[in-house]
Amino acid sequence: MTTHPPPVTEPDPSALTCPGDKVGPCAVCQRKTHRYGLGGSPLCGWCMTAMREKWGPGVHYNSVRP
Repeated sequence: MTTHPPPVTEPDPSALTCPGDKVGPCAVCQRKTHRYGLGGSPLCGWCMTAMREKWGPGVHYNSVRP
């Protein structure tokens, strides 16, 4: 049984545990999430779970920094 994500007006739990200047929109659903800085992610937890289900557990982020 799969749990359905809450409405996008509800922030990702990661957004509630990080400083406000690190909060930004999810790249997919635009939900507020911990997006910037150490530990940030361009996807909220709900969208990342969907990507892992689609592409497998090897889904991760590559650094684009030189």
